[in-house]
Amino acid sequence: MTAAHHTPAIVGSDDNPRPHATRHLQWRSEDDTARFAAQLARWPGLRNAYVTLHGDLGAGKTTLVRHLLRALGVQGRIKSPTYAVVEPHEAPGLSIWHFDFYRLEDPREWEDAGFRDIFASPGLKLAEWPEKAAAMTPPADLAIHIEAIDETQRGVTLVAHTPAGRDMLAHWPA
Repeated sequence: MTAAHHTPAIVGSDDNPRPHATRHLQWRSEDDTARFAAQLARWPGLRNAYVTLHGDLGAGKTTLVRHLLRALGVQGRIKSPTYAVVEPHEAPGLSIWHFDFYRLEDPREWEDAGFRDIFASPGLKLAEWPEKAAAMTPPADLAIHIEAIDETQRGVTLVAHTPAGRDMLAHWPA
């Protein structure tokens, strides 16, 4: 078989998928985290996005979510979904679900909890420990990788996995 002879592409597949777009940031304080959250809250595509948060325990994933939810207009107590797995929130004109998949052990838990229906509905989905549910979720529009450098500084890498995410990074302030 020669190089010119190959199996045709499946209809709708991309022979040359676009590479993931990335952006590297550094947060020197929690104020930088809050400023990032405010910028992210202004992204129009966030209203129906799936954003994953990656990092070790204590890296700042939940802190980022709290700042983002406040920037979106969520009122009242914002608690971590560590034990509940998901916490729903409402902002003006926006449904938000904050997942923490850390304790997810069995794919049946995903189905039994109705998460498929949540992901099929409009609204913002934020997920901590997304690797625990990766086989069941769509690709993240934006993956935020947070690495603690010391008590206050964080190295942050934004990775866009979808056209919507790539659009967001293309328009992200320098």
